[in-house]
Amino acid sequence: MADKVKVWFDAEAVFLEIRFSDAAGYAKETQHAAVIERVDNAGQVIGFSILGVSRFRRDKPLEADLILA
Repeated sequence: MADKVKVWFDAEAVFLEIRFSDAAGYAKETQHAAVIERVDNAGQVIGFSILGVSRFRRDKPLEADLILA
């Protein structure tokens, strides 16, 4: 687990990004259309993004599996 996380929220784009590492990586689709993984070259999850985050209800959490290499 990361010692620190970085969180960005773009209200105009309704986009939330969480990063566990500043390592170089790339975006990878998940089974949930709104969730994008960020993985490093070894396939380790180093963060994730949620598109359209405001459309999810407070009383029902968004659930997505992040695949660990």
